Amino acid sequence: MVARSFIDTNVLIYAEAGDAPEKQRGALSVLKQLYEGANGVLSTQVLQEYCNVALKKLRLPLQHVRAQLDLYEQFEVVQVTPAIIRAGLDLHQTRNIAFYDAIILASAQASGCVVLLSEDMNAGEVIAGVRIVNPFQN
Repeated sequence: MVARSFIDTNVLIYAEAGDAPEKQRGALSVLKQLYEGANGVLSTQVLQEYCNVALKKLRLPLQHVRAQLDLYEQFEVVQVTPAIIRAGLDLHQTRNIAFYDAIILASAQASGCVVLLSEDMNAGEVIAGVRIVNPFQN
């Protein structure tokens, strides 16, 4: 059984990464497992970041990005609210975490996730009751 897990943007980006086949396989496997177990959560911030990177950096066709958005919308989606932003500001200040990462963590906490799947933060660390797991580490 997979724990209720918050999906960071980098997992969605690696799902598109044909130039990094191992990470792509890992990302697709994690997403499939979370979807099948109904344990995956993401936020409006993650969806916005995904669309931005997919269009600008990966130069994916708009129709593909729309189709992926339709797929990712099937996960539970947390709305980033002013309360979550305030909690992110607190984490940014007290834990010295980058602002946007702090909002990701605050969103994970607010949605009751016990795991945050991210390559961008310190794997193994527990912040605000959320354990950071790098899904690309063996």
